[in-house]
Amino acid sequence: MEILKVSHSSAPNKVAGAIAGVLSKTDEVEIQAIGAGAVNQAVKAIAIARRFIENEQKEIYVIPGFVEVEVGEETRTGIKFKVAVKQVEEPKE
Repeated sequence: MEILKVSHSSAPNKVAGAIAGVLSKTDEVEIQAIGAGAVNQAVKAIAIARRFIENEQKEIYVIPGFVEVEVGEETRTGIKFKVAVKQVEEPKE
């Protein structure tokens, strides 16, 4: 599974494009963020990515969790978002 790391200075539109790009090739991607600002940018990016792929009849599902990340010589706890995509069936008439 591909991992995208988001910081507080990441541009949500660019991260959303990366999410949509990965989800066009595979069914899931993991996004990692450390700190409140980074988590905020990650959540915005996921919301934008949802708009990018809704025309493809796909729906995004997000499973949040914790992740331990090595930053330099110290271990930091961050938030990870497992983002999965599922094909949406068109309603039957």
